[in-house]
Amino acid sequence: MRLFRQDILSAQPAKLYRAWMAEFRTPFFRSYMVNDPALLKRVLNERPDDFPKSDRVGAGLRPLLGNSVFLTNGAVWKRQRRIIDPAFEGGRLRDTFPAMWAAGEAANARLAGKAGGAPVEIEEETSHAAADVIFRTLFSIPIDHDIAARVFREFRAYQREQPILNLRAFIAGPRWMPRFYSRETRRTAKVIRGLIGELTEARLREIEAGTAPDDLATKIMTTTDPQTGDRFDLAEMIDQVAIFFLAGHETSASALAWALYLLATHPEWQDRLAEEAQGLTPEFSAVSRLRVARDVFREALRLYPPVPMMVRETTCPEEFRGRAVKTGSQVVLSPWHLHRHERMWDDPDGFDPARWGTENGKTCMRDAYMPFSAGPRVCTGAGFAMVEGPLLLAMILREFRVTPVEGRVPVPVAHLTVRAADGIWLRLDRRGAESGR
Repeated sequence: MRLFRQDILSAQPAKLYRAWMAEFRTPFFRSYMVNDPALLKRVLNERPDDFPKSDRVGAGLRPLLGNSVFLTNGAVWKRQRRIIDPAFEGGRLRDTFPAMWAAGEAANARLAGKAGGAPVEIEEETSHAAADVIFRTLFSIPIDHDIAARVFREFRAYQREQPILNLRAFIAGPRWMPRFYSRETRRTAKVIRGLIGELTEARLREIEAGTAPDDLATKIMTTTDPQTGDRFDLAEMIDQVAIFFLAGHETSASALAWALYLLATHPEWQDRLAEEAQGLTPEFSAVSRLRVARDVFREALRLYPPVPMMVRETTCPEEFRGRAVKTGSQVVLSPWHLHRHERMWDDPDGFDPARWGTENGKTCMRDAYMPFSAGPRVCTGAGFAMVEGPLLLAMILREFRVTPVEGRVPVPVAHLTVRAADGIWLRLDRRGAESGR
């Protein structure tokens, strides 16, 4: 239990990268990791209502996320998605592009002051950039806005404090059972939710006055449930903004940092991406031309999926690959293992963005790739992330070359997302200025 809390990734035996299914027994529950594509399809696509999200993992996030769409199930979750999903439809992505571009320019301005000098901890920089994207697209404010900056600082403290599992993951019990959250976890969650509440209340007043900008927050807060006509109230909106910040900032920051590290260690791909980026223009149509950047970002999501494991729970007796599975069992869906599965992927541990054009890559994209989950519960912001990630990669590498730092190989660990135990350290140089270092 202690090892799982400290580092759930390296605690897994190597044979799981070949297994179609594995059973994990504790005195408190049984869990089944499933890599079999047929079982994944059953759980995520064919019968999702029979496999709701497990509160064993979700309980650790409730201090921050409350009753957000990330943690709910059943009718509550369906209502929330009916209100949220329209804000992320294809046409809305075009509307968010100027804010993403502005955040990318701001990130490059910050990086310019660090190029050519000491090694840079790149996770901190990508966290800053991704948080800037979220605040600009959600509330039309930059990261240096007072409240936005305070949320960002507190969230970094929360992320460092919160393991992917807390004791509640191992011992089931009612909602009132003590959760054993640390004092710092409770403090930072309270501060973050208070600050988000300030932004949300201010936006409600602007909506009532007819002065609200047409951004994601306004869209979500003015959208009605097509079945009931209801909107989110203030408390519900705070829950949803909290998960938008977590899902839209923390996961993107993780993926961007690992992508930059992979490019630093594979300079031939970095050069290809930088060449492609020279033609980048501040127009939404330019995103469709970032083919190399898209494939690199997709490959980074494969090797270092920001959310390494998802947990569902059985609501009735099941049979998995001939084995009886009792009601209340935990079903672990692990992108971390699935994306490197030795029986499905060619060169599963290798960095090869070209794989997505191969038959094996196309097959695995369908059967063994789920960085954003799959089925009805697929992340509503998946399309948003696949615009933001390649765009920011292209903007950064158009201006800078990244190289690894000798002796500082990052070791992935799972906190809220897959991060490096001691950060990801890279050297940055302006393109064309490397020879003068």
